[in-house]
Amino acid sequence: MIPGNGRKGMLEQLVESWQINHRVTLRLLDALSDEALKATLSTRGGRNVARQLAHVHEVRTGYAEIASKTNRTAKLPHFAKGESPSKKQLRAALEASAKGIETSIREGWRNGGKVTGVKRGVIPMVGYLIAHESHHRGSILLTLKQTGHKLSDELKWGLWDWNKI
Repeated sequence: MIPGNGRKGMLEQLVESWQINHRVTLRLLDALSDEALKATLSTRGGRNVARQLAHVHEVRTGYAEIASKTNRTAKLPHFAKGESPSKKQLRAALEASAKGIETSIREGWRNGGKVTGVKRGVIPMVGYLIAHESHHRGSILLTLKQTGHKLSDELKWGLWDWNKI
């Protein structure tokens, strides 16, 4: 906390931004049917929705393991290349990798913003991860739309209402 004004300090704001981003990804995942997880626009073996979410997790895990000594020994879950995990497996993995990134944020902050393996530091790392996940959420929404999987307007608009997530 910043003394005297009741506002969250910058570290807590950064962690909260990461946590909100994570909850947005989970909100999307939770709305998907098993059939929707199999949806793809690829005609040549590209990622289906489940594999896109597995990729999001793998990128998180890569950063978490590079950036944090604690995470290197935490044995975060991994998916094999091409694996299409279930909703339950994705949720558990995303929860673990989100915690791993939070650990990396906090360790980087304690180290003056420096993060092993991330040249520009902890804040650009979080910015990159949020942008990366936003890209994939958009790709997933487009895939679902174009393959006939309807999502409620409440969900689609709710993904952007960070004040309520």
